[in-house]
Amino acid sequence: MKKLPNGISNYEELITQNYIYVDKTPYIEKLENLSDKRIMFLRPRKFGKTLFTSTLENYYDILKQDQFETLFSNTYIGKNPTPNKNKYHILRFNFSGIDTSSYEATIKGFKNSTIESIKAFIAKYKIDFYINKNQGAEEILNSLITAFSIQKKNQRIYVIIDEYDHFANELLGFRTDDFKNLLEKNGKIRKWYEILKKGTESVIDRIFITGVAPITLDSTTSGFNIATDITRDINFNNMLGFTKEEVKYLMNELEIPEEEQEKILPIVKINYDGYIFSDELENGMEQNKIYNSNMTIYFLKEYIKLNKIPQKLVDTNIISDYKKIESIINLCKNMQKTEILRKIVEGKYIQTRITEKFNTEISFNEKELVSLLFYLGYLTIKNNELGISELGTPNDVISQIYSEYFLKYITEQAQIEQEIDIINISKEILFEGKIEKITKLLEQYLSNLSNRDYQKFDEKYIKVIFYSISKMLGTIYVKSEQELGGKYADILLLPKERIEERYSILIEFKYIKQEEYEKNNELLEQKQQEAKEQIKQYAQTEEIKAIPKLKKYTIVVIKDKLYITEV
Repeated sequence: MKKLPNGISNYEELITQNYIYVDKTPYIEKLENLSDKRIMFLRPRKFGKTLFTSTLENYYDILKQDQFETLFSNTYIGKNPTPNKNKYHILRFNFSGIDTSSYEATIKGFKNSTIESIKAFIAKYKIDFYINKNQGAEEILNSLITAFSIQKKNQRIYVIIDEYDHFANELLGFRTDDFKNLLEKNGKIRKWYEILKKGTESVIDRIFITGVAPITLDSTTSGFNIATDITRDINFNNMLGFTKEEVKYLMNELEIPEEEQEKILPIVKINYDGYIFSDELENGMEQNKIYNSNMTIYFLKEYIKLNKIPQKLVDTNIISDYKKIESIINLCKNMQKTEILRKIVEGKYIQTRITEKFNTEISFNEKELVSLLFYLGYLTIKNNELGISELGTPNDVISQIYSEYFLKYITEQAQIEQEIDIINISKEILFEGKIEKITKLLEQYLSNLSNRDYQKFDEKYIKVIFYSISKMLGTIYVKSEQELGGKYADILLLPKERIEERYSILIEFKYIKQEEYEKNNELLEQKQQEAKEQIKQYAQTEEIKAIPKLKKYTIVVIKDKLYITEV
């Protein structure tokens, strides 16, 4: 049985050491068939960008002609080689890991990264070149291009840049002034790209650039305006990440029995699937949704190791990359950040025209915010009509991250210091079908929030706090606005495992403003009855009847008091 390539981003190592490879080489042919030779392609973190650039490097490297059969014989491109196979000298840059603690440190790190890449290039291709460390990164690159053109006549370079925006995104999130200085007209980074552009007039034939967000494109492309962005091109939607068929291929290679695959696939789907990057796709085309490749591989690795579905569904190292949401949301000035966040946590779609380039002025509004969240993988395309995209969370893992951040934000607002008692709240829900502990926690949040906050309180606001607490538990699936018989139930809690043994909870919320209740005390009973009737209607649907152990509750909220009734 072949091994899973967890954390392997070197193509040669993956092929020669018996790892499973999901064949993405048809896209090499597609890229080469484009009329454009300089390509920009963006995807969220942990989607396999580095492995793909390594695949390009091994395919086009002039020194690897003798290894072509070994490396590519079992792939599409090995059976259908293109005219440019093993044609280039590969100059590869990777700008991740640069120290961004200060402007000076960033410039130094960018220069050192450039030097290390050039050292590897001249050693590999035996180019006589002296690296003058007194020069800037752009001057060193310019000198290399000149030396190559003299020593390697009639030969060409393929430049691959991985994580082009990594350091810039770090600066953007925390020190926007340094970010602007790096990319302004006389900035060092911009000059470096100007030299790269100049090199295309002589020895640089092809360029492939990857990163996460187009946050620096507007600045760099004013000095480097030759790259074509295919990030949202329908023909390259599936180039990175996994399709459903590719996930099944992995499972077959791991010799997972078909009956086990049927149990696993729904879990993998709900947690890691759901990404669509092209708004040219037809609405709801299930086959075009992409699974996060790293998360999927982690899950399968743990499943093989444990011989069962792991309780911990996401690698800590992976999830930490997705927890920078706070710094991104804080970029927004003079905006109702809480309302935008609440919309997302509730599962509402946000309509926008996705921004293709961000300028260095960092004048963010809602459009720029949600567009950036899309590029980072926090939102994805759900629908598109007339050029307007509807964005929402792609899967359960990302929804939980939003819930955690929203709850953190509310916790700070309410000045609550205690930690959530995840274990005992989960036990009470799953083993007893009761909600006493979780509703007491909700009540604590409401009572600690200021009177000013109650001015914008409504049923949805309270429901999203409850939803976020429930998501934090990690032991249950939380369904908000679940469609049942043409109506939408507020909250449905389902156990993640052993549904036939453990309790599920159906809840309908109602909210009464304090001043309204003081005028009419009968409102409480009216709202309770109204919620009870809705619960009874939901209970008649086939979906609810199919749940073996279900408890049903109504919750009416008056300011910070909860009135709970079991139906």
